[in-house]
Amino acid sequence: MAEKPPTTPRPEAGEAATTIAAIATAPGRGGIGIVRISGAGLLGFAEALSSKRPKARLATVAEFCAVDGRVIDSGLLLYFPAPHSFTGEDVVELHAHGGPVVMQLLLARCLELGARIAEPGEFTRRAYLNGKLDLAQAEAVIDLIDAATAAAARSAVRSLQGDFSREVNALLVELIELRALVEATLDFPDEEVDFLEAADAVGRMDRLQQRLARVFGRARQGRLLHGGLHVVLAGQPNVGKSSLLNRLAGDELAIVTPLPGTTRDLVRSTLQVEGIPLHVIDTAGLRETQDPIEQIGIERTWREIDRADVVVLLVDARTGVSDLDRAIVGQLPKHLARLTVYNKIDLTGGGPELHDQGDGVAISLSAKSGEGIDLLRQALLRIAGWQPAEDVFIARERHLRALADTRQHLDDARERLPRLELFAEELRLAQLALASITGEFGADDLLGEIFGRFCIGK
Repeated sequence: MAEKPPTTPRPEAGEAATTIAAIATAPGRGGIGIVRISGAGLLGFAEALSSKRPKARLATVAEFCAVDGRVIDSGLLLYFPAPHSFTGEDVVELHAHGGPVVMQLLLARCLELGARIAEPGEFTRRAYLNGKLDLAQAEAVIDLIDAATAAAARSAVRSLQGDFSREVNALLVELIELRALVEATLDFPDEEVDFLEAADAVGRMDRLQQRLARVFGRARQGRLLHGGLHVVLAGQPNVGKSSLLNRLAGDELAIVTPLPGTTRDLVRSTLQVEGIPLHVIDTAGLRETQDPIEQIGIERTWREIDRADVVVLLVDARTGVSDLDRAIVGQLPKHLARLTVYNKIDLTGGGPELHDQGDGVAISLSAKSGEGIDLLRQALLRIAGWQPAEDVFIARERHLRALADTRQHLDDARERLPRLELFAEELRLAQLALASITGEFGADDLLGEIFGRFCIGK
C-alpha cells in the first residue's frame, strides 16, 4: 500500500465541541428507530437519559426517561467513546421502537439535556474534520445510501473503504517525490540538464501519467454508476417513442395512440442495464404545430436534449431518414452522442440489426414486438463507454474535473521541460488539483456544498 502523502491541516471543526442529536432512521413507522448523539463527554449524558452507565461498545438494555422520571420507551443504549467512533467524538445511540412520536420525544429529551439538532450531513462532516474519513470517503457515504443499483452500491462501498483514496494518495506520493527533486534542483540552475537525466524526470512523468490514465478510466466508470446515463428519445410524431419507452421500462408508462402529437409532456423512467442506471425520457414529437400546448411540449423536448448524454433519434423504418429528420439532426448539439433507431421493422418484414451509417451507429428494431431491444441496450452502454469491471469505485463529477485538471497540468508540465521553474509550477498545480479529491485542502464553501446534500442523521 502506498504511503499517504503529507497533508495540510483540515478546516477547524468550529462548533464540533457542541453536542448534536438527530433521528438517524428514515421518517415514518418502523420496528426500530435510532436517535444518534455526538459530542464530548457523553457518558453523563447517557446516564441522564437512562440512569445507567453504559460500557463502551456494548449494547445495554435501558429505559429512556423524561425529565420527571417517566419512561418514554425502553430499548438498547450504545456508547462509543472517542476516538473510536464514527465521528471521532463520543457517540451515543438510542435504539427504541420506531414510531414517529417516540422518536420525537427522545429527540426532545436530548435537546433538554443540552444537545442541538444536527444539520444535514453534520455527523459525517465531523468524521471528516476529525480525520476518520477523507472527503472522497465521506461522499461515498451518501452515494451508498443513494445507490440505485447493486453495482453502484458495491462501488460505493469500495470508495467508502478507501480504494479510491488509496489510488489518489499513491499518485500524490509519486507527484510529491518528483516535485521534491525538482525543487531541490532549482537552486542549482547549471545542473538542470544533469538533473533531468539523473532523476529520470521524463520516465517518472510517463509512469505518473499512465497511472493517472488508469485511475481516470476507473473513475469515469464509477461516474456512470453514480449518475447514470440520461437518454432522450426524440423524433417526429408517431415514430414510436412512447412505445419504445414502454418496452424499455417493461410497463405502460406512456400513452400510445395512432394519433400524432399524443405525447405533449415529458415522460421519464429509470431502468438499469448491467448495473448502469439509464434515465430514459420520452418527449413530444418534433414538428411545426400551431397547437400552443404541443408547442410547450416541443420546447421542453429541446431543453431536455440540451441536458442529455445521448439522444436516440427514432425514424420510421418504412420511410427511412427524411428531410425533416435531417433537419432535427442539424439542430442537435454538436457534442451530443447520437444513436439512430429504425423502428417498426415488424411492418417491413426486416430483422433486428446493428449497422453503421455515415454519421453514426443505427439499429433496426421493433418497439412493438421487442425485437432488437437488447441491441439498443448494449449500444447505449458502448456509447457511454461502459466496460464491466469489478474494481470500479464510485466517483462524482467533481472527482472527474479534478483528475482532468491534474492531467492537463501534467501535460503542460511536460511541455515546459527543460524549464524547471515552469515545470515545477505545473507540478504544484497538479498536486493541488489531485489533493482536492480527498480534501487534503479545501474551501469551506466546497464542504458546505457537499455535506449540505446529506440527510439529517448522517
